[in-house]
Amino acid sequence: MENIQEEEVLVNKIEPVPPPLSGPSTANVNRRKCCSLNKNRSTLSGINCSISQARESWDRLFDEGYRADVEIHTDNDTIIIYAHASILGIASPVFKSMFKKSRRTHHISINGVPSEAVRIFTRFLYSSCYEEAEMEEHILSLLVLSHAFAVPQLKQECEYQLEHKLLNMENVVDVFQLAVLCDAPRLSIICQRFVLGCFKAASSSAGWKAMRASHPHIEKKLLESLKFEDHRQKEMMRKVNERKVYLELYEAMEALVRICRDGRRPSGEHDQEHCKYEANKGLESLLQHFCGCKLRVAGGCSHCKRMKQLLELHSRICADSDVCRVPLCKKLKQRMMKENKKKKKNKDKDEMKWKILVRKIMRTKSITGAPYFTLALS
Repeated sequence: MENIQEEEVLVNKIEPVPPPLSGPSTANVNRRKCCSLNKNRSTLSGINCSISQARESWDRLFDEGYRADVEIHTDNDTIIIYAHASILGIASPVFKSMFKKSRRTHHISINGVPSEAVRIFTRFLYSSCYEEAEMEEHILSLLVLSHAFAVPQLKQECEYQLEHKLLNMENVVDVFQLAVLCDAPRLSIICQRFVLGCFKAASSSAGWKAMRASHPHIEKKLLESLKFEDHRQKEMMRKVNERKVYLELYEAMEALVRICRDGRRPSGEHDQEHCKYEANKGLESLLQHFCGCKLRVAGGCSHCKRMKQLLELHSRICADSDVCRVPLCKKLKQRMMKENKKKKKNKDKDEMKWKILVRKIMRTKSITGAPYFTLALS
């Protein structure tokens, strides 16, 4: 009985040690970045054990070249990359069309890019993973290969990396050329805006000179797009400044109605609502000058001319000039109506300008004549 109890204690104390996992350590796999189509662009390695193991198996299949039936030759004659026709054909329709004829071994030549870039590209077709350092070094070659062999997942990843991380002054011209040649419109627009911000430095770079020698039509397209973008920005600034002017006129019209409603108050007695209009102070002084100036009859005072224009603008916006307290509002509106009757047959340029000005001021604040009417009556 004592021997049986001792054996049970030993069994409970001794726990079996699990055997080590077969294959290389997963530490290297977890450092590799894997493409995913989700919005957060998070890596898939380490999230799911099955997926991680599957990717590791695909990497081992490529590294070991087990039963490979494709030989890829590059500019470096001493390096041959071994791959599998079935995997390349599934990942790329271009490879699929190349492997239509059944052969024991397929020989492919990929020239014009470094052999290391071809190896990274081929490995991506197996597991959709890449080393970030390798991607950074061969990003332009990978963009070309992904476009040439129709691998959209890698192409999107290259565009994303260039847009958010790897685009700089040294490579922006080269990236723009490839974006045009590889049909990446979003990336080309980003490069255009980048060049526009530092055109002087970009136009004197070695990449620009190479583009002028090899692809003059792309240089012409870039210059045209830069000219259009510059014109667009200037037009945008012009509209912003124009809107500021219309907004100031709108505030001047509001201030004019408030001054005529409340009257000129002594300094320090303005309420908070009255003082929030910046145009009040200057407009009060201008209106006071207009009422007491003797030169305005002869039309020799510039201040009075300006005030008269503001009063005429108000009369064209005012809802009801019969009860409005703004000076000359009714008189100017009556004169305007008489002149319109006389010039009804002939188009008057000044009248058209006034109408356009009123329309733009109304649109600036989306206003009608109602606020002026209520303010003038209260």
